Amino acid sequence: MSEQLYDVVIIGGGPAGLTAGLYTSRAKLKTLLVERMIMGGQVMTTTKVENYPGFPGGIDGPDLMVRFQEHCQEFGLQIEYGEVESLVDEGEEKSVVVDGKPIRTRTVIITTGAEPRKLDIPGEQEFTGRGVSYCATCDGAFFRNVPVAIVGGGDTAAEEALFLTRFASKVYIVHRRDELRATKILQERLKANEKIEILWNSAVERVEGDASGMHAVELKDLSSGEKRSLELQGLFVAIGVTPKAHFLAEVLQLDPDGHILTDAECRTSMPGVFAAGDVRKKILKQIATAVGDGAVAAIMAEKYLMDRE
Repeated sequence: MSEQLYDVVIIGGGPAGLTAGLYTSRAKLKTLLVERMIMGGQVMTTTKVENYPGFPGGIDGPDLMVRFQEHCQEFGLQIEYGEVESLVDEGEEKSVVVDGKPIRTRTVIITTGAEPRKLDIPGEQEFTGRGVSYCATCDGAFFRNVPVAIVGGGDTAAEEALFLTRFASKVYIVHRRDELRATKILQERLKANEKIEILWNSAVERVEGDASGMHAVELKDLSSGEKRSLELQGLFVAIGVTPKAHFLAEVLQLDPDGHILTDAECRTSMPGVFAAGDVRKKILKQIATAVGDGAVAAIMAEKYLMDRE
């Protein structure tokens, strides 16, 4: 890593981070974006984005994120890959430690996003990658002509259930309540699909299998308490996400769920440090709101720097 001083270091390469990078690079601020895995964040696991303006008929998530990245790099955004381990406040400068090496910067924008929440049940960890998955669009094609289930009741669970019908022989939706939280249009599509069956008031309590992989789950009827075994080859979990801000718990104010607390201008509790996207505590988590956050954080970082010149 270079010893040079950056104006802005962005941590995370999802929609919020890439938007922030577009704005700061275009403003001629020396910007480095650090990404741990692949550019695009959670959108890379989305089959079709239908609610981002400008793309009638929808666009595949990975295609949209490739466009984001290409647009940023037109303005000279630098991108490096590595694990951010810590953030150190050194007053007028900050130190972002990446894979053990410090990067000096005048401001930081945190856009680390969130990761899938686990069920925390027996067998889940053991069979992750051998039947249990947190990304239908990543792994759905491995489950051709076999029964699978997805746990959850929101938009993500509904979208992934519909996607899985392209491959699986049967798709069960396991939901703890007696109604879904998914939008009405998605619920209508679920009801119209003959491959989908919703198991209401139900919870997965155990994943069962052997050396070859998972072969069943233990289901509990939350109304009667009755338990039964359901034969499955795949279990997909879509019960929400956990913000990826654990490495900042000692230096920034977080809410009880681990989201970074900010004001309306995306400022965190540390001067010169901003947060945008799903890692920030806010009401709505969508690509459109992440993009808005990224733009606000970038403009506020630019203003912060101007006020110190």
